[in-house]
Amino acid sequence: MSWMLRRASVDDLENIMVLERGMFATDAWSVETMRHELDNPFCHYLVAVRVGDLAQQIDGYGGVHAPPGASDADIQTIAVAETARRQGLGRTLMRQLMTEARQRGARQVFLEVRADNPGAQALYTGLGFEAIATRKGYYQPDNVDAVVMRSPIREPRSEVTS
Repeated sequence: MSWMLRRASVDDLENIMVLERGMFATDAWSVETMRHELDNPFCHYLVAVRVGDLAQQIDGYGGVHAPPGASDADIQTIAVAETARRQGLGRTLMRQLMTEARQRGARQVFLEVRADNPGAQALYTGLGFEAIATRKGYYQPDNVDAVVMRSPIREPRSEVTS
């Protein structure tokens, strides 16, 4: 399966919320919170849609809060539909969000991940994140801890061939 990433807009809100509620049943963001994120000029949200899908079904989305010129950025949320997992989509979304943060001036990026989500933690570790703290009972109403992770944002490398 292949996807096209594009900038998310408020027009995508309904489809994003379908995935949000399906993925995060007990602690999904509200429509109002997601709308605010999509409208926030300091945030950059992407959606992944299947190539050739006229319905524009969203198989993944993610967002980063990265005010221009700030040295720190935060991954606000990321979700990939169950049917689209283990195909590199989450990694691709994360890399694009980190690239956007770097272009806005960030030198490091932070995120929180559920302590009971080892798959996501492995993805983030593979992208250069390290665990730096724990927030007890962060995810409610489940009372699950959050692992706070941080990664430096490296400058892109260019290779010179002769």
